[in-house]
Amino acid sequence: MITDMKARYRVVSDEKLAALKAREHATFLQRTPRSRATFEKAHEMLLNGVPMPWMGDWGTAHPIFVQKASGNRIIDIDGNEYLDFCLGDTGAMFGHSPEPTANAVADQVRNGITTMLPTESALVAGAELSRRFGLPYWQVAMTATEANRYVIRISRALTRRPKVLVMNECYHGSLDESLPHIGPDGSLELRSDYDMNPGLPKDQLTRVVEFNDLAALERELAHRDVACVLAEPVMTNCGMVLPQPGYLEGLRELCTRYGSILVIDETHTFSTGPGGYTAAYGLKPDFITLGKSIAGGIPVAVYGFTREMAARINATFGRKSVSDPMGIGGTLSGNAFAVRAMAATLTEVATEEAFTRMIAGQERLSDGLDAALRQHDIPWSVTRCGARCELQFMPTLPVTGSEAKSQFDWELIYYTHLYLSNRGILITPFHNMMLVPPMASDADIDRLVSVWNDCMAEFVED
Repeated sequence: MITDMKARYRVVSDEKLAALKAREHATFLQRTPRSRATFEKAHEMLLNGVPMPWMGDWGTAHPIFVQKASGNRIIDIDGNEYLDFCLGDTGAMFGHSPEPTANAVADQVRNGITTMLPTESALVAGAELSRRFGLPYWQVAMTATEANRYVIRISRALTRRPKVLVMNECYHGSLDESLPHIGPDGSLELRSDYDMNPGLPKDQLTRVVEFNDLAALERELAHRDVACVLAEPVMTNCGMVLPQPGYLEGLRELCTRYGSILVIDETHTFSTGPGGYTAAYGLKPDFITLGKSIAGGIPVAVYGFTREMAARINATFGRKSVSDPMGIGGTLSGNAFAVRAMAATLTEVATEEAFTRMIAGQERLSDGLDAALRQHDIPWSVTRCGARCELQFMPTLPVTGSEAKSQFDWELIYYTHLYLSNRGILITPFHNMMLVPPMASDADIDRLVSVWNDCMAEFVED
């Protein structure tokens, strides 16, 4: 939820921040006249001038309208070029329009987009996913939100339990079950100014606990009404939150003890390595969900599962009728176009070599940000995970979603994003998460560090 809350460690006065923001606002308007005019025109046919609400929420007076994106560069309709460290919030994690993916879909688009029949590309993608993540069986959806929805439905059907347990301040797409928060009194948040789905009986759908809190997790699972626990291995929505030592192992053990299915959402944490956080840290989920980047940004997602889960599905519903009673699978899910893109991306783009470059790039970026913080004696910190990092407005890394969100400072977040944009750099909106693609050069990364350094320097100048 966007608020006017100020972080405790803001390090710049309100008056100075207002003056800096006014300067950057004027610069932005001067740089982007065509985007501004296009945005004004778009209000005639698009709600608030954008195809999706979050496209207008970058901290700028109006969104930047894109002319072209390639590799780690974006060019807007005013001709401004940007180094992209947002990458479609992971959708283009390996760069925009990677050549193998583009070639594959250009061929497939003339050989059938969707037929409601499988193609051989599905075997290529399935084998590659199995090799990477260690789960033998896979199914295809259109989005990670949809994949999570299907796995929740399967989990409820297999366990005959109603509830889903999620972590406070998580995000797993537009799922009703994953949107509730913990309120001030420890119950589910039901205040009308915060609740995004006020008509839903959340106490019947969801249990919510803090990430890294095994005691709370056991307390809620002990009710034995939780069909599945849906969790990212690293929280990436509210300021990155890393798991404490032993937490993920405890999560697995408690799910087993209380009969709840463990679902690991690797949509963002795929950036940890070729097999995501699961392979890198030896996790043992019952299901994995994954989307966004696996087809170069073309809409497709997957969910994988163990042999035990496959046997339970078939024993419960029969091999052929599994999709019918549970309402799984849109007409376009598993279409030839998306599956071909996924097969090409996994085998030719998301390679071991690509991840090696990406992770090395993140370390260079994080080291540079840490050095800038020390140089200016600013009490902020940098969270690192795989190819992504996050600049946190707090001196120590957060342990829970609530702790991370407590140091959100939207005015400061919007200002820093505006500052970076005016200097030709884009990072993930809504917070300070940065993702390094394989083609980012040392010079690109050093430029991002330099711009952040200049931004910090202005904050602490007398």
